[in-house]
Amino acid sequence: MTSRRTDLGWHLGDIAEHLGGDLVGDPSLGVASVTIDSRNVDTGALFVAVAGEHFDGHDFSAGAVEAGAVAVVVGRGRHVEVVPRIEVDDTLEALRSLAVRRRDELEIPVVAITGSTGKTSTKDLIAAGIPRAWASPRSYNNEVGVPLTVLATPLDAAALVVEVGSRGTGHISWLAPAIRPDVAVVTNLGVVHLETFGSPEGLADAKFELIESLGSAGTAVLPSHEDRLARPIPQRTITFGSPPADVEVSQVGVDVDGGSRFTLTIGSRSFDVSLAMAGTHQAYNAAAAVSVARALDLPIESFIEGMRGAVGSLWRMDVHREGRYTVVNDAYNANPQSVAAALETVAHMPGRSIAVLGPMAELGNVCEEEHRAMGRLAASLGFHRVIVVGADHGYALGAPDIVEHATDTTAAMDILSGVLESGDVVVVKASRSAGLERLALALIKESTP
Repeated sequence: MTSRRTDLGWHLGDIAEHLGGDLVGDPSLGVASVTIDSRNVDTGALFVAVAGEHFDGHDFSAGAVEAGAVAVVVGRGRHVEVVPRIEVDDTLEALRSLAVRRRDELEIPVVAITGSTGKTSTKDLIAAGIPRAWASPRSYNNEVGVPLTVLATPLDAAALVVEVGSRGTGHISWLAPAIRPDVAVVTNLGVVHLETFGSPEGLADAKFELIESLGSAGTAVLPSHEDRLARPIPQRTITFGSPPADVEVSQVGVDVDGGSRFTLTIGSRSFDVSLAMAGTHQAYNAAAAVSVARALDLPIESFIEGMRGAVGSLWRMDVHREGRYTVVNDAYNANPQSVAAALETVAHMPGRSIAVLGPMAELGNVCEEEHRAMGRLAASLGFHRVIVVGADHGYALGAPDIVEHATDTTAAMDILSGVLESGDVVVVKASRSAGLERLALALIKESTP
């Protein structure tokens, strides 16, 4: 995950006892790190054989030891004969338990972020604002990624910043013992994963689990105008967003490259902020990040200066202006809030606005309504063309005059070749399952001389 040094200083015997597992091998052997990837094994690593959707780590246990792992953690009854090994009832539970142990050892501030959108960008901004912070790589925000992030915390870390996802009630609560944040952030509540959460209220309940994981001395950071989070909170609370809020956002805009420009106001002090990150929505992510700085009593000026250079994660409002036309690769994922933010940002950039959109997944019974709303928004913002790849789900109902359908990415490229002109700005956006990042990369290559 990084070249920064992690040395857990654990021993197999202690780990086996902690996990309630059966050790086959030398209990005095030292463990420096933990991994689940047999392709990424450092000397002294403990390999935990987690079974995933596509691969089962048990099949790679022998290869992990050959690559340098000191031992493996495997499920009882899996007939893995690798030595040394620790046999446990549940390897995923063992991974979480190891993260709990590591969290017990940490004496640095822990910040956790959840929300419908903006989790990764807010995490990146916080990490950029705190020198030597350790943050979740990419979107390591699930039941595997969160424990791995905690376990990989380097010895020189000044803070741990953890992105926490949720696809249903109880997911965050299950992870909470491994996180136990000093500051818990909810970026926003939107229309996402309603097929799994069941309702907007169910979504709010699930995200609020992170606030419930705070200790008595912790701080909750919440959006200022989200009624579903207006609940009794015994801990300190800092709000951010449109006025009134503890950290207020105003004068939001973007530069020619899409970089966010805005003003943050904290009491009587105002800060004009410019970010390398693209998107009008980054103003609110930055306000959440600055709220964390307030919670940790960090100098606001130096924190903001650190945020200015923050670079967004892969395929998130990734602006490429080197070619005949500008490509905004925002193909990592999509929901109504993030699609609206992408469209609004591109509409503020110089040049004709063109969108390539795929379906927004898991919207349940509001699917057509939300797709129609995004079509209407694109039309109202003056988009020249919207190319919908795959199922329409309602985009055309909102913007019948500018929507054109493509059955797949090849057909979309054919349409775009006859539409794009020098100076245009084209944004590519869809739920991850659509795989439109390949189209975005093809556009970048095609536009570059």
